[in-house]
Amino acid sequence: MEATALTSPDRLWSGQEVLTRPSPVPAVPGVYGWHFEQPPHPDLDARCLLYVGIAPRYMANRTSTQNLRKRVRYHYRGNAAGSTLRLTLGCLLGLELRRVGSGKRMTFGKAGEATLSQWMADNARVCWVERGEPWALESQLISRLDLPLNLDQNGHNAFHSRLKELRAQARQRARELSISA
Repeated sequence: MEATALTSPDRLWSGQEVLTRPSPVPAVPGVYGWHFEQPPHPDLDARCLLYVGIAPRYMANRTSTQNLRKRVRYHYRGNAAGSTLRLTLGCLLGLELRRVGSGKRMTFGKAGEATLSQWMADNARVCWVERGEPWALESQLISRLDLPLNLDQNGHNAFHSRLKELRAQARQRARELSISA
């Protein structure tokens, strides 16, 4: 049932909708799924579940302030340093990754992140399921579904090596460039 709520949701939400206040995204733990009107790469399908994420991450002995609302909103308006999804999408879309600040963080720079945010506003749609301990469901979904944009726990996916290589190439190019302000 939870997998169906993500693979064939009753409703997909746009960035404009989830960024409104009050947000329809609940401030609770859970799993979120991303679908795209246009795929970020020609080898991927449109309008199907391509990525799942969780909030909060697995926390053994710490408390986390992360929840579905914060994570989904961050993916739509944050940057690649704080969002694996944004890093992946930007690399697939050919945006230039840059080292920023002290040089340890990498983003697509102000212009690139704005381009990515606009692309996501036009193409990315999200759904979610509320779930305590969402990491258990995430593992099940990654092992059972074709989720080409997930890297962690997903070495069996046919797109895994291609995505891993694209991200590694983008990071290597970023290391060769000067640090952006």
